[in-house]
Amino acid sequence: MADPVRLDIENGVATITLNRPENRNALNASMATAIVDAVDEAETTDEVRCLVLTGAEGTFCAGGDIKSMTERQAEGADLNDAVDRVRLVLSRAIQRIAEFHLPTIAKIDGVAYGAGGNLAIAPDVTIASADSKISFGFRQVGLAIDTGTSYLLPRQVGTSKAKELVFTGELLDADAAEELGLFNKVFEDDFEEHAAEYIGHIASGPTVALKTSKQLIEQSFSTSLKDALDNEAIAQAAVFDSHDHAEGATAFLEGREPEFEGR
Repeated sequence: MADPVRLDIENGVATITLNRPENRNALNASMATAIVDAVDEAETTDEVRCLVLTGAEGTFCAGGDIKSMTERQAEGADLNDAVDRVRLVLSRAIQRIAEFHLPTIAKIDGVAYGAGGNLAIAPDVTIASADSKISFGFRQVGLAIDTGTSYLLPRQVGTSKAKELVFTGELLDADAAEELGLFNKVFEDDFEEHAAEYIGHIASGPTVALKTSKQLIEQSFSTSLKDALDNEAIAQAAVFDSHDHAEGATAFLEGREPEFEGR
């Protein structure tokens, strides 16, 4: 059997590919565990400057693998225990993606459904092809939301809209998802080419500064404006000593594009 997840590292980009296309990349325990392992490996690889999450063969992720859970029940396993076990592992995978210390990008080409919707919005930025769709349709299988929906979705679209998307299970097309802010960018054509250019631009940035900026934005949700200003000042003093700041300042004075090295 093929590995449920592939990890490729090239030009500073660590790409995690969900690799169960025969099941529309549905999440099961082995895939979720493999995601965590891939994130751990990317986190300890010095050359990595950003992380990309995508799906194989025209689908991002069809959500939790309900079929495998019901098969386990048919084999005599307790369904509630199976669901709880899988949810725990899936939640850990989404948390690892969301808390990765470097810039993260979800690259969506196809459907992101249920828990797959949370995988799609857990990264910092989500880009998508024009054919992509997203839904948080846990209601369709008679389940309450899980895998971070209650945290991630309201922060993207607001409380009232999040409740509506959950209550109706609406399947949003790419344009509607972009309008709501679930997708940052939708590329109408030449998706792979445009996505590679977009990802390359982020990966070639001043990694220390971007990582620090990400941390500051996330901290701001639990602090005051005064504390945020103080945190920024402290962080900027540290980033000021980075190689990339020196390169950026020199390039600006010389009227050329900077060549950041991520340090």
